[in-house]
Amino acid sequence: MIKIITVGYIKENYLKEAVEEYKKRIGKYTNIEIIELKDEGLVEEEKSIKLEAEKIEKHLNDKDYIITLEIEGKEYTSTEFAEKLRTIQIENSNIVFIIGGSHGLSEQIKNKAKIHLSFSKMTFPHQLFRVLLLEQIYRAYKIMNHEKYHK
Repeated sequence: MIKIITVGYIKENYLKEAVEEYKKRIGKYTNIEIIELKDEGLVEEEKSIKLEAEKIEKHLNDKDYIITLEIEGKEYTSTEFAEKLRTIQIENSNIVFIIGGSHGLSEQIKNKAKIHLSFSKMTFPHQLFRVLLLEQIYRAYKIMNHEKYHK
């Protein structure tokens, strides 16, 4: 199972449609769940990160293989990411991706991660990034199953 815990809600319909489409596609390979949490960005940065961490932790358990999305994380090619996902799934049935809020993730959450993943040193809107993550997960499954899609 893949679980994506994300801080913030998607407001634009075209992004909601893209999320639903990739969830449907990924659903052919594994169960997928997306948990949206309120972004506390309007309060002081430190307090915001702490409040969001508390919410995130409520959705984690000891069996989860946690991957945090961080600008400082390790970058992979799509093929490397697919191989990493394949090897993780051999021993872990629950893979959890965590996307932080506008101020990022707390050290407490980062310390729980086995992988710190970055897609780029660039900053992306959180709503759009969710679609990018889903697309890469879908692409990884296509690669793992030797199906036509990846170029």
